[in-house]
Amino acid sequence: MKLNELTIDQAHQGLVAKDFSAVELTQACLNCIEKTDSKINAFLSLDSKNALEQAVVVDQRISANKKIEILEGIPLAIKDNICIEKTKTTAGSKMLENYLAPYSATVFNKLHEQGVVVLGKTNMDEFAMGSSTETSAFGPTKNPHDLKCSPGGSSGGSAAAVASGMALGALGSDTGGSIRQPASFCGLVGFKPTYGRVSRYGLLAMASSLDQIGPLGKTVNDVRQIFKVIEGRDDKDATTINLDNFKTKTKKNLRIGLLKESLGQGLDPKIETEIRKIIQKLNGLGIEVEEVSVPEIDKSLACYYVIMPAEVSSNLSRYDGVRFGDQKIAAKNLEEYYIKTRSAGFGDEVKRRIMLGTFVLSAGYCDAYYRQAQKVRQVIKNNFDQVFQAFDFIISPTTPTPAFKLGEKVDDPLAMYLSDIYTAPANLAGLPAISLPIGKIGKLPIGLQIMGPQMSDYEVLNFAEIIEKI
Repeated sequence: MKLNELTIDQAHQGLVAKDFSAVELTQACLNCIEKTDSKINAFLSLDSKNALEQAVVVDQRISANKKIEILEGIPLAIKDNICIEKTKTTAGSKMLENYLAPYSATVFNKLHEQGVVVLGKTNMDEFAMGSSTETSAFGPTKNPHDLKCSPGGSSGGSAAAVASGMALGALGSDTGGSIRQPASFCGLVGFKPTYGRVSRYGLLAMASSLDQIGPLGKTVNDVRQIFKVIEGRDDKDATTINLDNFKTKTKKNLRIGLLKESLGQGLDPKIETEIRKIIQKLNGLGIEVEEVSVPEIDKSLACYYVIMPAEVSSNLSRYDGVRFGDQKIAAKNLEEYYIKTRSAGFGDEVKRRIMLGTFVLSAGYCDAYYRQAQKVRQVIKNNFDQVFQAFDFIISPTTPTPAFKLGEKVDDPLAMYLSDIYTAPANLAGLPAISLPIGKIGKLPIGLQIMGPQMSDYEVLNFAEIIEKI
């Protein structure tokens, strides 16, 4: 097996045993990027010099027979909406094409302290708005399993980088499924933690009450190791949770619910067949699985596409050309300057969501749409809480279909939005959720999603590992 194709655990064991060096491991990934990325377009920027310098430091520690952490010397990629000081952070937008972040995100600082080798920043849908990585201002990313297909989005660059062997793992962000959907399309494990479990400080905000940073990897254990490092309370993010108040519980007799609303119309029957096979194997282990309905979950997508654009319109109001954006645009007055800057800097999908969000927050419609959607969101959360009184986890397909062709849905926003139909509910309720590969249709991977109660992150990972083994 090539070094860049190793799992994080295999790479760590190899480094400890001195079978290869951190420089050799990093160089293997950089060589793969040089050879492969011109076809895939997973990376927006590379930092080869710093990556190799960090690898040298790790090798020096190994040579001195010092203990290294499991992520030390491991080459990872980071989505380009996560800030790294003095590094270009574009969020896939022309608006930030030349923006150098003045500070680093908390998640990057935690990885850096562990000695992680950061290879570079990955492509994404513009400001994380999309499900195909086609709205990026710097061209679409392609699925390594089929270059004619989408890798999913908005973390498509991160997923494609790991799936093609250009990185051993990656960070993405998930607002309505943007880690789990590309993980499913690219045959990876993708994990969205409980809202507030990982700091969002340094993440360029899309929809603040829904956004969550999380890892992508080749195995559940890879994802677990990254998550262990990045989780935790952060004074710079008031929404983060103090983990000292929670303890992991291990249950012996698991009871699993198969989400009834995810079956039937719109779902590729081959995906349901694969999920039924998994259920049979779980039954063989003595794990009970039965269909369960979450009341009002069918309202999730409509609810999501009211709340998310409302927060988008607020968060993106700062990109006005005064503080961010092209400051050289000529205009007669300030209003014209704003209009020209935002017209040139934002793509069609971003403009669409800003306009939709501005509409649902406007004086005549805020009560009818935005406040009603918030009430529905609370109902959905309460209904999940009720279901989790009887079930430990809920499983469903991650996506209705395998990866679709590039260009297939780009002109049909509603069809693209349906890609989030199974993943958005976890964001609305703040639940931990993971996607893991369970097979292929042709050469395209498909994924299974597991959702758990809030703060059951490690229990979700443990159950995902059971499914991974069978």
